[in-house]
Amino acid sequence: MFDEFFDESPVKPAAPPFDVALVERLLQDAARNGKAVSYSELLLELGYRFSRPKMRALCKVLDEIDRRGAARGEPELAALVVREGDGLPGQGWWVGRRDYAGAWTGPEARAFLSGVQDKTFSFWKRRAKGRA
Repeated sequence: MFDEFFDESPVKPAAPPFDVALVERLLQDAARNGKAVSYSELLLELGYRFSRPKMRALCKVLDEIDRRGAARGEPELAALVVREGDGLPGQGWWVGRRDYAGAWTGPEARAFLSGVQDKTFSFWKRRAKGRA
């Protein structure tokens, strides 16, 4: 009677909640349009309401997108995903950086982010013109 509650079969890992290729395409489109997007805008585009767990899952996807892009010689797309409040990426984007050691908020952070975003915008705009 209770055997059904004691299933010993291995637990299957949960499927990623986001399609990495879809998120990548959405960010490439944003880059071609010279536009940053907020975490909540991107989550809504993917069909989810904002929540911290969804945002953390999205951040893992952003890391994977940038890892793949770097292997292809492409600039960062995660730099386009920002907080609504201040227009800057969250802590996770700043933590592993080796090319920036300043504060993660304020004018210095904004100037650094603008440089990274400008490279991303330029790259994807050039790539779009190359296909036209």
